[in-house]
Amino acid sequence: MNVEVRAGAQAADDMLATPVIAKIGVIGAGQMGNGISHVCALAGFPVVLLDVKADALDRAMATMDRNMERQVARTVISAEDKAAALARVTTSTDYASFGDCDMVIEAATEKEEVKRAIYRALTPHLKPSCIVASNTSSISITRLGASTDRAEKFIGMHFMNPVPVMKLVEVIRGIATDEPTFQAVEVLARKLNKTTAVSEDFPAFIVNRILVPMINEAVYALYEGVGSITGIDTAMRLGANHPMGPLELADFIGLDTCLSIMQVLYEGLSDSKYRPCPLLVKYVEAGWLGRKSGRGFYDYSVTPPRPTR
Repeated sequence: MNVEVRAGAQAADDMLATPVIAKIGVIGAGQMGNGISHVCALAGFPVVLLDVKADALDRAMATMDRNMERQVARTVISAEDKAAALARVTTSTDYASFGDCDMVIEAATEKEEVKRAIYRALTPHLKPSCIVASNTSSISITRLGASTDRAEKFIGMHFMNPVPVMKLVEVIRGIATDEPTFQAVEVLARKLNKTTAVSEDFPAFIVNRILVPMINEAVYALYEGVGSITGIDTAMRLGANHPMGPLELADFIGLDTCLSIMQVLYEGLSDSKYRPCPLLVKYVEAGWLGRKSGRGFYDYSVTPPRPTR
């Protein structure tokens, strides 16, 4: 084999080699972003957590500290594990902080225009080999990847909430996502002690394609007077053995997120069965978004929470 052929073969092998992920960036210090940072730091990865608001970063670090302390109390991790993990997390409001990251996971709000704006700000600061993953729960990975400068290194990595507890990660390849990127994410998920389910790039993927229409149907049942909030949730907890009723679960997820996912399904599949319930729309318009706003289908200013209808 001559030198040119050997060089070409080596180049091909290098292109197919699985990238090594050693340092991870996370965008968004909300519930998902701090949970992703939590599990990455506990798995031994240095993490850069970014948010546009410094106070959001302070809250995220306090949440991680509190959640890890619960794990210490349950002897899931040691106090030394907790201290070492927290020390691995640095916070920033500057995208330049991602310059030496091997992977950046975007965990911003479930709005496509917000995510695209983030990628425009992010990609100029990344090294060419850096993988970009979105934690989107419903939006096309192909379309999001096409809005970046690295569609072949763009992938969906949808963690479940709460991230430190839930074992599943949905992995979604866009049409341009290359094999090394997919393999690198599979390896990372195993290091995070997660199980993956590979989904095709269709609206809402697997979990939310099934789960959120169920929640939307529960809202319709409330809207049409089939049952009360308490009746619907009790029926599904005790009649279907669900750990949470669907309306309680909607409050936990965030009613704005549920509405966004239903809108993606309705627009993406053009099927009337995915039409968002008008009552869900009304709650979001009122700012009653669930637990994070203190009021949704339940009022969380009292203990125990009381139904709002």
